[in-house]
Amino acid sequence: MFTVRTLAAACAWLAGAFAASAWTTAMPVHAASLHAAPKAEVIHWWTSGGESAAVRQVAQAYRDAGGVWIDTAIAGGDQSRAVTINRIVGGNPPTAAQFNTSKQFLDVIEADMLINVDVVARAQNWDQMLPAPIIDVIKVGGHYYAVPLNIHMQTWFWYSKAAFQKAGITREPASMAEFFAALDKLKAAGIVPLAHGGQAWQETVLFSAILANMGGKELYLKAMRDRDQATLLSPAFRDVLLAFKRLKSYVDAGSPGRNWNDATAMVIAGRAGFQVMGDWAKGEFTNARQVAGRHYGCMAGLGPASPYLIQGDVFVFPRTRDAQTVKAQQLLAQVVSQPTLQVGFSKLKGSIPVRTDVDAEELDLCAQKGIAIMKDRSRQAGVTEVYLTPDQNGAMQDVLTAYWNTSMTAEKAQKSIANALKY
Repeated sequence: MFTVRTLAAACAWLAGAFAASAWTTAMPVHAASLHAAPKAEVIHWWTSGGESAAVRQVAQAYRDAGGVWIDTAIAGGDQSRAVTINRIVGGNPPTAAQFNTSKQFLDVIEADMLINVDVVARAQNWDQMLPAPIIDVIKVGGHYYAVPLNIHMQTWFWYSKAAFQKAGITREPASMAEFFAALDKLKAAGIVPLAHGGQAWQETVLFSAILANMGGKELYLKAMRDRDQATLLSPAFRDVLLAFKRLKSYVDAGSPGRNWNDATAMVIAGRAGFQVMGDWAKGEFTNARQVAGRHYGCMAGLGPASPYLIQGDVFVFPRTRDAQTVKAQQLLAQVVSQPTLQVGFSKLKGSIPVRTDVDAEELDLCAQKGIAIMKDRSRQAGVTEVYLTPDQNGAMQDVLTAYWNTSMTAEKAQKSIANALKY
């Protein structure tokens, strides 16, 4: 939460740092408007229990800094992004909007509909501080267009300690073979082995986890970043597809259409053993008053060298000529950049702060694991949306969900994915 010191710093920053920014291209701020509280309408999709608690931290920090927060929460990332883009294109943009750290907002940047945040980036030395996969998507044409709030890792393995005990699992699996063996033990004990939300994006997350853990960083990047046709059509990639489809036999009949947080609730209750999901799931454990290492476990991968697939949450600021909106955007950019806010947000959201100069002692066991891994740049890689355009990612997602839910062969899925990522 904001302190007097951080509020004073915010005021000083607003008075000086933005004097040279792109924001100054808006109309001058008249004296009368200087005394009005900055009012920010923020569109986001943080609607689950843990997410709602986290975004309240941002809203309160904004109020503490003198702003008025107007919350426009829209359930579902796809729906929220569509509303945001339609409003920007239609000339009725929000003050700010949440996106993932990905190419989701590239078209809006290319249409010159977002304001750059280079002044913030220079002040915080983003070129040196931020991981390369994040820089690659928020810096376009030499300019930064989004303020990152956190770092998420998409492919954590969450497990119930109670379920492990009931199934006689004594240690975390450290390979795909050990993972399948643990799933078999859970099934034999009458526990749902794998809690899965049967939605297309969740199938992509699950597939990404198998690709990263079976093929390692080299195979993952050749397939997703380079879209190398020989790799996509290789026996190694086919083996990944077969292992991915094999997981279907460990999922319960109620999976289709299930939300990710409802799948997390199954692990929280001990009705399921594992869930493969981003670290935003940890916010649900926290909201249920469960403690990492006591009630549940978290594995960043199946072994010490598995790629750490990162993205995160950012705020973007639609271009505007309204002086009061500019003022509100400036204040919000400062608020979400504060180390104290980033720690408080991540404690509830399940992520880790994007800034490296924060005091992370308050963060839990899983977050500490993530922070330690992030120090090893050799393990960093982006999620599929970091490397693929929305159209490419959507085409691959369509193939994966069809393969998961139908009798499509691995060979057909493999050829279809290669074709989808060919151009």
